[in-house]
Amino acid sequence: MADRRVIFFDVGNTLLFPNRPKMLAPIPSDRHPSLQQWQELERRTKQEFDQRMQGGRVDHGFWWIFHTHLLEGLGEDTTVRKELVENTQNSANWDQILPGTRDVLERISRKFRIAVISNADGGIECVLSRCGIADCFESITDSGIVGVEKPRAEIFEAALNQMKTRADECVYVGDVYSVDYLGARNVGMQAVLFDLAGAYRDRDLPRVESLEQLEARLQQSGSRNSVLS
Repeated sequence: MADRRVIFFDVGNTLLFPNRPKMLAPIPSDRHPSLQQWQELERRTKQEFDQRMQGGRVDHGFWWIFHTHLLEGLGEDTTVRKELVENTQNSANWDQILPGTRDVLERISRKFRIAVISNADGGIECVLSRCGIADCFESITDSGIVGVEKPRAEIFEAALNQMKTRADECVYVGDVYSVDYLGARNVGMQAVLFDLAGAYRDRDLPRVESLEQLEARLQQSGSRNSVLS
C-alpha cells in the first residue's frame, strides 16, 4: 500500500524539458545556443531571478530575463524577445522527456502518492498525456486553470485540497528556489530542488539532479518522518 505522503512535481525542467528548436524558431537555426549554453543561461537566470523575484507575472518574468540574456549573448535584435517568451510559455513546446521517466514515476508511486503543480497555460495535462505520463498522477494542478501562479499559497492549497492531504505530509519537487522551494516551504511542505542545470550546487539545500537521485533519496528515508532526513 502506498505511503500517505504525497510527492508533488513541477513539470518544466523537472519532468519535461524544452523543445528548443520550436521555442527558438524566431532566431536563425545556425544561431541557436547549444545545450551547454542554454543551461549556463538557465543558471544565470535562476540566480538573478531568485534575487529580484517580487510577485507579478512569475513565469513571464523569468523567461523575459532568460531571453534578454540569450539575445544579448547572440548579438540578436531584441524585437524577437516577446515572441521567444510566448513560445517558451506555450506548454506544447515542453515536450522533451528523459528516457526512463515513466519507469521512475511508477516505482515512486508504489510507495507515495504523486501529483503535479505547474505554472502553465492551462494545457499542461495535455502535454503530459502526449508524453505518456499524465496517468501516473492522481491530480494535475495547472496555474492557467487555477488562476494563481507559484509561489502563491493558493495554488499549493488548491492541490492539497484536491489530494485531500495536509502540507506536512507532502514534498514538492521543482527547479526554481524562489518559486518552487520557497513556495512549498511557506505552506508547510518539505521541498527538494530538481537541479539538472546545477544552478544550486553551491547552496546548502536539498537537491537532486535526476529522478533516479530523487528515487534513491526517497528510498533512503525508509520509515522516517522526513523524506529529506
